[in-house]
Amino acid sequence: MRTMIVEKDEDYDIDDGVYFKKEDLVGPKGGDKTSLAAREMVCDALQDDRFNIPPEVLKNCVRVYYNEGYHIDVPVYRHVVVKDAWTGKESDHYELASSNWKRSDALAVTAWFQDFNKDNCANASKDGDKGQFVEVVRLLKAFARSRPSWKGKISNGFVISKLVADHWAGVADHDDKTLRNVAKAIRDKLSWNQAVKHPVLDENIIEDGNAKATFLHDKLDEKLKHLDVLDEWDCDREKAMNAWDKFFNTDWFSQQPDPDGAKSLTQKVGPAVKRGETRYA
Repeated sequence: MRTMIVEKDEDYDIDDGVYFKKEDLVGPKGGDKTSLAAREMVCDALQDDRFNIPPEVLKNCVRVYYNEGYHIDVPVYRHVVVKDAWTGKESDHYELASSNWKRSDALAVTAWFQDFNKDNCANASKDGDKGQFVEVVRLLKAFARSRPSWKGKISNGFVISKLVADHWAGVADHDDKTLRNVAKAIRDKLSWNQAVKHPVLDENIIEDGNAKATFLHDKLDEKLKHLDVLDEWDCDREKAMNAWDKFFNTDWFSQQPDPDGAKSLTQKVGPAVKRGETRYA
């Protein structure tokens, strides 16, 4: 979905699922292989003496740690074909090897993400992998990973992506305004309810009371205050860039050259988050 964020310490993650036919996952006694056994099988296949940290089985995937500092999460899926006993019509779906086999379809989620981007962004690419929605998801994911002390406490990228879609308020050609609008809407929503619906399944990704969603709310509420200066009549470029630096915990924005040259140093302007010019977008 083109929304991966590379963190300063290079501890970024990549998802790369593996799919099997259900009939190919057979247990030792001829029955269906359990979800745990399927993950263990994949984990065994990924072992390599060159890894400093061996691959390990987690609840929803197998994690492979690379010596360079990043890791790859490998979820395991099985393709299930079901024939209707009355009509003989076949239907199919995918199941994730979690604590049990759980209905899930990463490909359908990707299609949902790309379709939302294409349907809601005038600048979306034909494949749906580029566009303002993608940009804003990346920016909010970058915000969620902007402080090391937040790691493991804040909502993951999937939850953030769905929250952005649920509260989309795009402003054409202004990623900065869109980001701020969406961030405020997400904060307001999470202040009273933290449940987030799955985009393609009839279930929730997280339930009301989720601690990581509450943490996301608290940090948005806290850091959005840095952007209040953008509404002041005398907000100039320097103030705006410093405000975005504080929001993202970086100095990147204030280090950027003035696109209009010296003449704009005294000009009162709004902030700019331009496509393709930051490591966040």
